[in-house]
Amino acid sequence: MVVAQVPIDPFEARVNMRVIVVRHFRTLNNENRRIMGWGDAPPAADWEDDLQVVDGKLDAAGLHFDAYYSSALGRARETALYYSQRRGDNGIVSLQALNEVDYGEFFGLDKQSVEESCPQYKTDADFVFPGGESFHQMQARSSACVLDLETQHAGQTLLLVVHAGVIRGLISHFLGLEFELNLKRKVSHRYIGDFTIEHGVCSRYDELGRSSGFVKDGVIEVAWVRQYP
Repeated sequence: MVVAQVPIDPFEARVNMRVIVVRHFRTLNNENRRIMGWGDAPPAADWEDDLQVVDGKLDAAGLHFDAYYSSALGRARETALYYSQRRGDNGIVSLQALNEVDYGEFFGLDKQSVEESCPQYKTDADFVFPGGESFHQMQARSSACVLDLETQHAGQTLLLVVHAGVIRGLISHFLGLEFELNLKRKVSHRYIGDFTIEHGVCSRYDELGRSSGFVKDGVIEVAWVRQYP
C-alpha cells in the first residue's frame, strides 16, 4: 500500500517561541517630552485609553499567553499586570535586562534641550550617557534576554511589556538593521510587535497594532519573513 506524503509546512514543523511586544502606558514625562530612562513618572490622565485599544486587538487576534514579562520599571510592570489580570493571571516576571536605556544624569530633562546641547543624543548608539549606558549596551542586554527566554519557553507565546528604545533595539537586532540609523523611529503606545523566535533568530515579524516608524518610513514591510537558503 502506498501512503500519500503530505507536504509539511517548514514553519509549522519548527518549534519556536512567539513573543508579543507592547509598550507601557503613557506617562506625564512622555506627554511633556522629558527623558525617562530608568526613572519613572505618573501616568497620563488618559493612560488607560491606549491599553484598552491594545487589549482589544490582542483579544481580536485570539492570543493566549503562557507567561507575562516586563522590564523592572514601574510603568512597564503595572502595564503587564493590567494585561495579565484581565486574563485571570496575576503572575508577571520583571527583568532589569528589559529596562529602557539608562540615560543616567539626563533623566527628567527636556528632550529638545538635550538634543541641542548633546549632539550624540539619538545619533550615536555607542555614546555612553553620563552615569548611564549606551544604546548599543541596552540593545545587547535586551536582545540577549529575549534569546534566554527562548530556552525557557519553546513552543509558547509570551507577552513582553517594554519601552520604545528597547522595541527599536529588538526590531533592529532581529531583522538585521543598523540600530544607529533607527534610534528615532516612532513607536506608539498602541504598538503591538509580533516576533517569532526560532533557534536564536527571528523567522517572522509582524505588527498587529499601530504601525511603527519602521513600517511607516518604509524601512521594512510586514509581515516580514526571513528568507532561508
